[in-house]
Amino acid sequence: MDVESSVKKAYEAILSGDFEQAILRFEEAIAQEPENGAIYYKCSITCARSGKWQKALHYAEQAVLLDAEHAEYQYHLETVKARGMVSEAEQLLSQSPAHTDQALVLLKEASRLDPLNMEALLLLAAVFASLRRYEEGAACAREALRLDPEHAAARRLFAELKRKSRALRAYGLRTKRKRNR
Repeated sequence: MDVESSVKKAYEAILSGDFEQAILRFEEAIAQEPENGAIYYKCSITCARSGKWQKALHYAEQAVLLDAEHAEYQYHLETVKARGMVSEAEQLLSQSPAHTDQALVLLKEASRLDPLNMEALLLLAAVFASLRRYEEGAACAREALRLDPEHAAARRLFAELKRKSRALRAYGLRTKRKRNR
């Protein structure tokens, strides 16, 4: 089977919802034409859609290595990297005790790489809240709301962080006034 046939069969598998078969067909095409960045890119997208993030990352990196001029390959690589960082941060936060500082670094980088990643923004807001850095958390929740104004969890988180931020500022002002008397 030639490369075009393999790619065509991969798309047929995607249309029928069989991502496993699509990945196999893309890998078949890659084996036949290992210098074709477009096939790596398509395979990476398919892997990402099926939740195979490590494979998606590998193929996205290969696409960029082979054809760095394609901005969409670089963008896709950054979104896949960001998704991996969010996943790693979730694991760090689920440990006991949580590794909040490491997770915070990963989430900031994930948000930088993929500013449209709602999951990174909301998790970042929650981490800031756990550190009592309410204003920074509110800024992240506000950004998530800007991306999706109808997102109920983002709206609740933003309101809660704004309320806590105002309360913390008011408490700080009361403390300062008492000291001045």
